[in-house]
Amino acid sequence: MATRTWAQDVLRCRLCETPCPPMYCDICHIHLCKACVGEHLSDLSKEHKVVPIEKRGATAKCPKHPSNISVLYCEQCDIPICVQCASSKEHKGHEFVDIAKSLELQKKVLEKDLKELEKSIYPKYQEMAASFPVQKADLSQNSRKITTAFDKHGEDLHREIHITIQKMKSDLDEMDSKHLAVLNKQEDEIKRTISEITKSIAELKILLNSNDVSIVSAYKSRNDKFKRLPPKLTVSLPSFTPQKINKEQLYQQFGSLSALSIETEEHGYTMESPDAESSLPNRPLIDVPRIITEISTEFKGYPNGKNPITSVTCLSDEDIWTGGNDHIIRLYNLLGKPVMSIQTKSGNGPQDIAVTRSGDLVYTDYFDGTVNIVKNTQIQPVIRLQGWNPRGVCSTSSGDILVVMNTDDKQSKVVRYSGSTEKLCIQFNDNGRPLYSSGYYISENRNLDICVSDLKARAVVVVNQAGKLRFTYTGPPSTTKKSFGPGGITTDSKASNSPRLQYQPEGQRPEG
Repeated sequence: MATRTWAQDVLRCRLCETPCPPMYCDICHIHLCKACVGEHLSDLSKEHKVVPIEKRGATAKCPKHPSNISVLYCEQCDIPICVQCASSKEHKGHEFVDIAKSLELQKKVLEKDLKELEKSIYPKYQEMAASFPVQKADLSQNSRKITTAFDKHGEDLHREIHITIQKMKSDLDEMDSKHLAVLNKQEDEIKRTISEITKSIAELKILLNSNDVSIVSAYKSRNDKFKRLPPKLTVSLPSFTPQKINKEQLYQQFGSLSALSIETEEHGYTMESPDAESSLPNRPLIDVPRIITEISTEFKGYPNGKNPITSVTCLSDEDIWTGGNDHIIRLYNLLGKPVMSIQTKSGNGPQDIAVTRSGDLVYTDYFDGTVNIVKNTQIQPVIRLQGWNPRGVCSTSSGDILVVMNTDDKQSKVVRYSGSTEKLCIQFNDNGRPLYSSGYYISENRNLDICVSDLKARAVVVVNQAGKLRFTYTGPPSTTKKSFGPGGITTDSKASNSPRLQYQPEGQRPEG
């Protein structure tokens, strides 16, 4: 009988050849029965890691010290490390987690991404792809309808209008071709993205079945890319308007074919996961805010002082602009050290402050009705209001400026400016009723929604970028109306389909 080889029977203990050994050495890569584990570990010439066979592959060698086992994961360096690495200067002050815990957390990320792709993103792209046949059918139906109208009108004109009909049919065909080309292009892009999503799903499933911590840890999510949906096409289909027959001006009077209009309408938001509110493991909601940095300033708040901070805006991750009741706007670093200061042009205190995309300071002057920009310490009034007084101000992601303004007769509105040019006025809802009773602070979220704190209404009013009301927030269900008084307002980086609002309670804000 031929001698048995390891290639013919690999699932045997390497030391005693007991079949179906339940243990495995992740360092030596050999199978062991329980009886031989002690003998194997007695070999002190190198390190060993014996685990149940179903958990094999979970042990990784240290990238820097191959003879050592990686038992920790450095969160700052994003690599598995051994105990020797953890005690080195290279990783001094770094945060470590158990390697098994790191693998477990990473697999949860994989599972979440897979679920999101399969349950949310992929179906959305499929839905978009399914709309193209419908659009093409509408295109064809519209073209047939117009062609019929051409022919019917042409029968009355007989031979004289034959050339005109053919010309206009040619125009329509050319429009259809352009329209179809645009539809086909976007359809191809959607299908290509679907293919990428399908590939990502397959790769995620493979990673979920792998215990190789190096491969799993190297995974980089592409879900954020897939969430950014492609533009939505808005098409004005051609229409035909017949005219009374006039042989001298046959072509003009036969009718006009409206030009093909194809516009792209951005979705204006990134898809939000169905379980977005419950998928923030790294940022749980807390009852008591955690203070990261406390900055001391020259401002003196109530009750001992009369110059509290009323406005704050970030210039960078290290510097913040601050404004109060006096005429000086101050820039501090995170250590509380003054960096520079700007005196308002009128001597009035700034009502609100903001920073533009280019890093310039903007402030509103309630009493002289101006919105001012500071460039290289030089103050330039960019907006002068008549009959309105500016309150809150913010710079948008597109570079525009949003200004909240009120009048003495209790009117309130939001105006979008590009430079000094008014682009949009937001004052009334679809029923003609005022959106705001006394707007104050303002912020734009990542979804491009415009969020305003309304002091008199004790509410936060949220409209989309076109000025259409999305909702009004009056506090948690358990909050009485009088106890909810939003002042300063901002939105965090998680805001997508729904703005995540943060506000300063009314009691901590001076009535300006």
